[in-house]
Amino acid sequence: MRKCVIFDLDGTLTRSEEGIWNSVKYAAEKLGFPEPDAQTLRRFIGPPLGYSFREYMGMDDAMAEKAVETYRERYNVVGLFENRVFPGIRRLLRTLKQEGWYIAVATGKPQRTSERVIAHFGLDRFFEKICGPEFGHHADKTELIRRALPDDWDAQADEVWMVGDRKFDVEGAIGVGVKSIGVGYGYGSEEELREAGCTAYCAAVQDVIDLLCPGAQPPQGAFLSIEGLDGSGKGTQLRLLTDVIDRFGFELQLSREPGGCAISEKLREIILDKNNAEMDDVTEALLYAASRAQHVRQVIRPAVAAGRVLLCDRFVDSSVAYQGGGRQLGVQRVLEINAPAVDGTMPMATIYLDVDHETSMARRAAATELDRLELAGDSFHARTEAGYRELIRQDPERFIVVDATRAPEEIGGEIAEKVIRRLMEAE
Repeated sequence: MRKCVIFDLDGTLTRSEEGIWNSVKYAAEKLGFPEPDAQTLRRFIGPPLGYSFREYMGMDDAMAEKAVETYRERYNVVGLFENRVFPGIRRLLRTLKQEGWYIAVATGKPQRTSERVIAHFGLDRFFEKICGPEFGHHADKTELIRRALPDDWDAQADEVWMVGDRKFDVEGAIGVGVKSIGVGYGYGSEEELREAGCTAYCAAVQDVIDLLCPGAQPPQGAFLSIEGLDGSGKGTQLRLLTDVIDRFGFELQLSREPGGCAISEKLREIILDKNNAEMDDVTEALLYAASRAQHVRQVIRPAVAAGRVLLCDRFVDSSVAYQGGGRQLGVQRVLEINAPAVDGTMPMATIYLDVDHETSMARRAAATELDRLELAGDSFHARTEAGYRELIRQDPERFIVVDATRAPEEIGGEIAEKVIRRLMEAE
């Protein structure tokens, strides 16, 4: 028996309200209508646009048609990318693909626009078909579902599910004679979906996975780290990258070193405490490694095994650069100290914010009070910078080196493009 699943787009695969609502407000303003309130805007998710402008804003047919044209002036350029893939959707699609399901999309959003959105987020690799109406044509959900089915589908032999967040998806499935899942994380209500006659109701993405692929192991996630001298701008870039990774639907977990879990955080306090000025360099390196050993086993490995993206502020490269280079313990010696702590767990990609040590420390000193390591002299930070450059020379494929002397948004754009590409290649 072949297993097939067909997804709605808006409200089921992506959280699209930002672009849709901004474009609805744009159309209303252009045509001289009052700005719709939040309740009215919410109703625009799911139904065909013309229907929504008529039903929810009181337009006649001619004005609704004009409103659709005006809406698309903005949406087709900007709005379609003001969008977020729901958390868990990438894992759901990867699991379905791993389990051999036929996967397609049937959406009331115009076909070309839908293809652009799906391709932008790198989801097109999962779908056999993407079916939406041509511009100017009515979106009949029953017909769209029929088009999305395999060309040789057998109503008697194949298991087919339609997954959507509104009654239109359920009604379309009933019209074709296939089962339906109403999802509660989108824009419809449980009451709406159950009254429409959904076969099953799933409040969360994980519930859909459990229903369609019971017992399936989640695909592996990914481990990323970000490195740089103190003052290189890691905090800002972490915030920008977090938003992008979330927008693309990767399930993100943030952590840091030293720290990341209770035991490691206690060790962090000892390492960075300015009152511990007498700490020996070897003791410092061993404490970092001890903190890392716990972090790897308690946080990093479980996150990756669960399918999440673990983004860590510093990892073993910091120890090699700061203790191996800055403290002059030697790169090889620090690697040997950390070997049992890391035990083969290394990032698939490491972002390095490239800025010289003079600039980075001037930035850092102007920001907040310096910790014990940051109070070390200029020669220490020069050696640390040299340590990083040696690591990059030895492992150029892993490092994403970014010029960190530019405007934060420009730096963030380059990091986002390169990191998302790596994550998609690993799927």
